[in-house]
Amino acid sequence: QAQLVESGGGLVQPGGSLTLSCAASGIISDIYDMGWYRGEQRELVATISSSGRIDYAEAVKGRFAISRDNAKNTVSLQMSSLKPEDTAIYYCHAHKEAFIMGYRAPVNHWGQGTQVTVSS
Repeated sequence: QAQLVESGGGLVQPGGSLTLSCAASGIISDIYDMGWYRGEQRELVATISSSGRIDYAEAVKGRFAISRDNAKNTVSLQMSSLKPEDTAIYYCHAHKEAFIMGYRAPVNHWGQGTQVTVSS
């Protein structure tokens, strides 16, 4: 059974840094596109594809860095220069395209989320 477990959230002052980690189990993570999303609307923060392509939301470019370690089945999000508007629950996501009898059947997994609060 696939499971994504986030860690590393917490309270940090504006301008501070945090690193989030996501440990994947039950899946071969190196064939999945991995990403971080935040908030109730699951706003995209950053993604890293199985081939290593990286994309960031405009709001976090230059401040956040996503990386993956396929040997350890983990994906991380280094966050720096944090702002109060970065406050949210951050969710780890794993996605892969799949087909069943010729029909597209994408596979998606979500973690439970970890709270990040940026406040003085």
